[in-house]
Amino acid sequence: MTEPQTHTLPTSGFSFTELGSSGKARRGRFVTPRATIETPTFMPVGTAATVKALSPPEVEGTGARIILANTYHLWLRPGAELIGRRGGVTKFMGWPHALLTDSGGFQVFSLAKLRDIDDDGVTFRSHLDGSKRRMTPEVSMGVQRELGSDVAMVFDVCPPGGADREVTREAMRRTSLWARRCLDTTPAPGQGRFGIVQGATYEDMRLEHLEDISSLPFDGIALGGFSVGEPIETMYTLLDKIAHKMPTQKPRYLMGVGTPQDLVHAIGAGVDLFDCVLPTRNARNGQALTWGGRVNLRQARHAEDDAPICKRCQCPVCTTYSRAYLRHLVKANELLGHRLITQHNLSFYGELVAAARQAIEEDRYADWAAETLEGFRVNDEVGPAKPQLKKGPRAKK
Repeated sequence: MTEPQTHTLPTSGFSFTELGSSGKARRGRFVTPRATIETPTFMPVGTAATVKALSPPEVEGTGARIILANTYHLWLRPGAELIGRRGGVTKFMGWPHALLTDSGGFQVFSLAKLRDIDDDGVTFRSHLDGSKRRMTPEVSMGVQRELGSDVAMVFDVCPPGGADREVTREAMRRTSLWARRCLDTTPAPGQGRFGIVQGATYEDMRLEHLEDISSLPFDGIALGGFSVGEPIETMYTLLDKIAHKMPTQKPRYLMGVGTPQDLVHAIGAGVDLFDCVLPTRNARNGQALTWGGRVNLRQARHAEDDAPICKRCQCPVCTTYSRAYLRHLVKANELLGHRLITQHNLSFYGELVAAARQAIEEDRYADWAAETLEGFRVNDEVGPAKPQLKKGPRAKK
C-alpha cells in the first residue's frame, strides 16, 4: 500500500484521496460537500430520478453511495425547473447521498436519427412527442444546475463504435469546444464538474484528447465512447494503455460500462467509478448476476430449486427467497420478481466493488481478479455453450 495522498479538487469542498494501490488498481475516497464515496465503486443508474423497481432506502442497502440520473430525460419530463423548485433531484426523490448527472451527450449518439448537430449544439426531436428541443452546452449545464447534482458531466459528442478517424476527430474537436463552454457557466452551489475524453478506438487520439481535457480545471475525468459497439477485447486493450495515464489526483470515471467482467478488468487498469443499466435491465429479464456467473431464472431447472440465487450472497433476497419462488414470479411477470432480482443484482455489484477495494488494500488485486473472473465462468447459464474437453491436454479456450 502506498501512503494516502489527499488532493484538493478545483471546486470548493471536493477532494480525492488515493488510499493505496495494487498494480494499476487503486483504492480511493472521493469527497463532495454532501457525501463520501469509497472507490472503486459502482453507480446504479436512476435515469428518470428512480433506480427502476427500488426505493432509495433499498438502493442505499446495496451499498451504493452515489447514483446517476439523466439530464436529457429529466429535462423533457417532468422538467428541470419543476425539479429545481423542489430542491433538486436528491430531495425530489428522497436520495440522501451523492448524485451524478449525465449531460445528455450520450443521447447525441443514441438518438442519432432524431437530432441535428452543429458547433453550437444539438437539435433533438423529443422521443416522447416529436417536438423540437435545442440542447447546447449552456442549456445542459443550466439543466444540471436545476437538478442540483453533486457532479455535472460536460456536454460531449460520442462517436459510434467503428467510427473512422475523421469522424472521431470531429467528435473530439466539438467535445473540447463544448467542455470549455461548460466551464464558463455557473454551477449550482457545491456542484463539481467532470470532463469527458473521446477518441473512439484510436490510442493516439485518446491520449491526445486526454491531454487536452486534463489541462482544464475539472474535478474528475471520464472516459466516454466505450461499449458503443467496439469489440470488448479492444476496449480492454485501450483501458490498459490509457486509464492509468489519467490524472492521479482526480477521480477516473468509465462511462456506461458494464458487466462484472468489465468492472474487474477496468479496476485493474486504474478506473475508480462506473455506471451501467445492465444489473437493473437484466433483472427485469429474469437474469441474476452471481459470483458463479449469470443465472437465468426463466429456465425450467429452477422450478423446484430451493437454493438462493447465490449461496455466497448475504443480501435480503438471497437470505429469504428461493430460486423456485423467484422463477415463479418471473414466469408470472409479477412486479415483485423485478424488484427482488434488481435488489440482488445491485447488492452483488456492491459486494463486487467492496471485495475489489479489500483486494487492493491487501495488495493482491491481480490474484483476486484472476480468481473472480474464473469464478464467473463456473456456472454461467447465459453464455455460449462450453467446449467439450477431450482426454489429454486441456483444450484452448
